[in-house]
Amino acid sequence: MDALATPAVKLLGSRYPIIQTAMGWVSTSQLVIASSRAGAFGFLACAVMSPQEAEREMRKVLDAVDAPFGVNFHGFQPGAERIVDLVIDHGVKAVSYGRAPSPKLIAKLKAAGVLCVPTIGAGKHARKAVALGADLLVCQGGEGGGHTGVTPTLLLLAEALDAVQVPIIAAGGFRDGRGLAAALAFGAAGIAMGTRFMLTTDSPTPTATKQRYLAAEVNNIPVSTKLDGLPQRMVMNETLARLERTGRLAMLARGLWNGWRFRAATGASLPAFAKSAWAMTRGGGLSLPQALMAANAPMIIKRSMVEGKPAEGVLPSGQVAGLIDDLPSCDELVSRIVANAKERIGAF
Repeated sequence: MDALATPAVKLLGSRYPIIQTAMGWVSTSQLVIASSRAGAFGFLACAVMSPQEAEREMRKVLDAVDAPFGVNFHGFQPGAERIVDLVIDHGVKAVSYGRAPSPKLIAKLKAAGVLCVPTIGAGKHARKAVALGADLLVCQGGEGGGHTGVTPTLLLLAEALDAVQVPIIAAGGFRDGRGLAAALAFGAAGIAMGTRFMLTTDSPTPTATKQRYLAAEVNNIPVSTKLDGLPQRMVMNETLARLERTGRLAMLARGLWNGWRFRAATGASLPAFAKSAWAMTRGGGLSLPQALMAANAPMIIKRSMVEGKPAEGVLPSGQVAGLIDDLPSCDELVSRIVANAKERIGAF
């Protein structure tokens, strides 16, 4: 019996129970193609894309690999309905999403046979996510990067495993085969990794930014609410240190400015952008100030992750970055994770 042939593998159709998560400005077609070729299941980060850009990126993946992949989006983002239509039209295997899921869009996706793979950061959200239609759950513990909760990975995993019957993917703190073996032994159906895939030669992240991640220390990757009003784990750098000293009114003003820039970047109309902000407050559990600040994240992250200026942007990261010291290809990374996991499982 192959211990890696988990229910997640059978549902997703990947070779291995390893998910490459959707990271804004990082999980482009370039990374998804490489992770898919390596046998993982890659998610394309369409939450920071216009529908037109999302379609171009989907086509690149479809033309390059004969392997299933997924698309990540926000139910409240401008153009979400069009992205859902593109997912269905192009036969994309799965979608991932986080806060403020749209029951209407989820129902449409499920009717078309698209797998729904939401991410949760609190145990209380597991049953709700399944009730809305989740086929698999990604449980991201507090060690994870970007928007994150406070419950450590193993405690969250235990809580979710006891709450629901769908396959569960563990996320937050994983980088190697030992972690995969441990997650499987714990009852998970696989692992999801963001930071580890970002720190590969196949990632589009600029070299200068990758070097800042490689220099990070486990205890210097804190959680802050200063970027967009929600807890987000990031490497401490010059920009984050400055944001920590910034007052609320200044952050709101920055959010309005970045919101205007993000609207222009995604091609959204002003009414569509206003509708997106309203959806975040109504269904996403955000206050109006938090919704207004939300645009800070993609635009400030873009500074480091696209423009290659790590001191001028922020660096979303899992704590695991403090343990990573190399930049393998996706193929090298997945191959050694699988080999090491099988070795550890064989030693049980």
